[in-house]
Amino acid sequence: QGIDLSGAKLIEANLLEADLSNADLSRAYLRYANLCRADLREANLRQANLIGVDLSNADLSSVYLYEANLSQANLCRAGLYEANLTGANLLYAYYDKDTKFPEGFDPEAAGMWMGNDPLAVGV
Repeated sequence: QGIDLSGAKLIEANLLEADLSNADLSRAYLRYANLCRADLREANLRQANLIGVDLSNADLSSVYLYEANLSQANLCRAGLYEANLTGANLLYAYYDKDTKFPEGFDPEAAGMWMGNDPLAVGV
């Protein structure tokens, strides 16, 4: 069992390369946090606030993102194998050709952008 950070307020936290595998981050506030290269395998991020979070190069395999808000998140080179994205808000989140999504997931239909941060470049 991983660390319990449910409901934690980690706004703008620097969690670069953090090992949060199996962590309970349900309902956590992680707005604009740096989770670049973090290990979030099998973490519970149900209803978490992940607006503008940097998840580039993060391992999100089998992560539970039910109803999480990932608006404007950086998912470039992130591995979302078997992630549960049911009800997740991915509007304006961005990804690249190396982002790995769950089978059958359509990032464009979810309102995601291919390439750089769409808001930073004035889209």
